[in-house]
Amino acid sequence: MKLSVKVDYACRVLAQIARLHGTNELAHVESLAKDEAVPANYLAQILSELRDGGLINSRRGKQGGYTLARSPEEISLYDIVKLVEGEVLELNTDSKGQSARRVEQIWRDVRAAFEDKLRSYSLDQLAARNTDEMYYI
Repeated sequence: MKLSVKVDYACRVLAQIARLHGTNELAHVESLAKDEAVPANYLAQILSELRDGGLINSRRGKQGGYTLARSPEEISLYDIVKLVEGEVLELNTDSKGQSARRVEQIWRDVRAAFEDKLRSYSLDQLAARNTDEMYYI
């Protein structure tokens, strides 16, 4: 399994937007691109996906920008990965062979554990401003 650069960018940009949550400030494409070193054209595509997927809201116009659609505590890392990538761990197993069913069962268990772990992290944890705010497990 390999997470894409797109997921990485989406997480970083959402963390930036989360830092503005509750301040009535909007995040702007230019500052998001600069702060997170994301190409502006690619960022526009990512923001569009995040908006269409219900994680952010956008406001058009000169005073426009982006805000979270819900609080950072309510958006999990799983929500982000699932929206951007689809399946978190796509299984392409073959049902042939003596061990196929057992191997597939184990991979399903691995996927479930991974999804649970992703659900345990929320956007507010990604948006921690310094290491004192980090959550350790």
